Amino acid sequence: MEDGGRAPTAIVGWACTTLCLVSYAAAFSQGASLSACTDMMPRHLRVQLHSSNSNYVTVHTNMSFYFPGDKVPVTVRSTRDYMGFMLQARTVSNNEIAGTFIFLPPGSKLLTCFEDGDTVTHSDKSLKRNLSFVWKAPDQPIGDIKFFISIVQSYFVYWAKIESAVVAQGGQN
Repeated sequence: MEDGGRAPTAIVGWACTTLCLVSYAAAFSQGASLSACTDMMPRHLRVQLHSSNSNYVTVHTNMSFYFPGDKVPVTVRSTRDYMGFMLQARTVSNNEIAGTFIFLPPGSKLLTCFEDGDTVTHSDKSLKRNLSFVWKAPDQPIGDIKFFISIVQSYFVYWAKIESAVVAQGGQN
């Protein structure tokens, strides 16, 4: 008679755990959380960080310098599909998030980490490969910048803070 109570309790426990995990996973299928703004690390359960030296993603821009207020095209290229990402521009001098994104591809949305539109993330979990964005530099000088992207290949596998080459601010002394 006492075994009869264990099975329903185990089923209820399993159902609650499964429901919690599914709802937690669904929360990130529509983009990175604000808690990732500073370090660009996914907040998934038991994720596996891969070395940025062995990534299959590159961040490019066709500009080696920019001036305040310029629009800079940014391309993310990949040799494999991935589901999620977070993209930011950061100053080289103090690693602060800078500027705003003004053009986004489908499957992307703006995220406000510190200022409106300073970060882009995925808006769904559809597979992505090559994406193009346009970043607008602030109207005031901020110095040299780099673009950083974190990529989530699957719920358990990701690469954090893959960086572009430096884009120098033009007209600096």
